[in-house]
Amino acid sequence: MARVFAVLLVVAVLVVVLVVRATAAAGSGVRPPRPARRPRPPQAARPVAPDDDPEFLRELARRVRRDDGSPA
Repeated sequence: MARVFAVLLVVAVLVVVLVVRATAAAGSGVRPPRPARRPRPPQAARPVAPDDDPEFLRELARRVRRDDGSPA
């Protein structure tokens, strides 16, 4: 009984090894190269925060001048 189990175990291991090798050999072909990525067009720099926005800074300076009566 033990011999039959050992033989079946060896056969099962051989089958697994052969299947793994067959799938590896079938899938080992060289993959086609990826198409080159197109570079993104440069985007205009936009303000990230209010203090980066020149229009906001101009408006703020105008308000300060209007409130104080003196230049900022």
